[in-house]
Amino acid sequence: MYAVIFRSIRTNAHEELYQSQAKNMEALVKSIPGYISHFSYRDPASRSGVTIAYFESLEAIKAWRENPEHLEAQELGRGLFYSWYEIQVVKLERGYEWSLGE
Repeated sequence: MYAVIFRSIRTNAHEELYQSQAKNMEALVKSIPGYISHFSYRDPASRSGVTIAYFESLEAIKAWRENPEHLEAQELGRGLFYSWYEIQVVKLERGYEWSLGE
C-alpha cells in the first residue's frame, strides 16, 4: 500500500470555487481503481492542511495524478487556491490500529 501526503497552505481567495472543486475531487478519487481511502484536515487559523490518500499501487497513484479532471484542478490549485504545497509518496511497510472498543 502507498500513501500520498499532500500538505498545503490555502489562500484566502476563491473559497466557493475551492469547496466545489474539493467536493468534485473527493468523488473523483474514489472512482480511481486502486484507491483505498483518504482523510483531510485544515487548521482554520493558519490555513495549513494535510490530505493523506491511500492507494494499492504506484500505477493507481499515476492514474490519479494524470486524470484529466484532476489535472485541471491542479492548475486551479497552483493559480488560485494554494500559496504553497508539498506532495510526498510513501510506501507503507506496516501499520497498526487500536480502538477502545466501545
